[in-house]
Amino acid sequence: MKVLLLTDVKGTGKKGEIKEVADGYAKNFLLKTGKARIADNSAISENKMKKSASDYHKEMEKQAAKAMADKLENAKIVVEIKCGENGKTFGSVTTKEISEALNKKGFEIDKRKIELKEPLKTIGNYKINIKLHPEVSAKIELDIVAK
Repeated sequence: MKVLLLTDVKGTGKKGEIKEVADGYAKNFLLKTGKARIADNSAISENKMKKSASDYHKEMEKQAAKAMADKLENAKIVVEIKCGENGKTFGSVTTKEISEALNKKGFEIDKRKIELKEPLKTIGNYKINIKLHPEVSAKIELDIVAK
């Protein structure tokens, strides 16, 4: 029996796939639990429409991320940090502070999209990578100065 999977089913397939399964498995498990429905013409065409809509929205997200990356490429961010008399810093600059500085400049960037290997603990200039989309990233220039 051909069924359209409505959720991921371990050992059978992923959501949205059309699979040929045993009649008993389909009737007694997949259809009863709502994990699949019979793959008739309406189900197949509905699945194609959902897939094309999903592809369109993913492409629009990617285009928006590219536009944001173009704006960010020229951005220079300055973050102030407390320092002692000998230039030693108190604390560090984390993704949260970088995100707040970007928000002040008008860029709504979530702190989880900023990639730092470790918190920055010294004064200086840094190139920071921001992953806006799985396929799109941008580099900004970060300048850490003493308060």
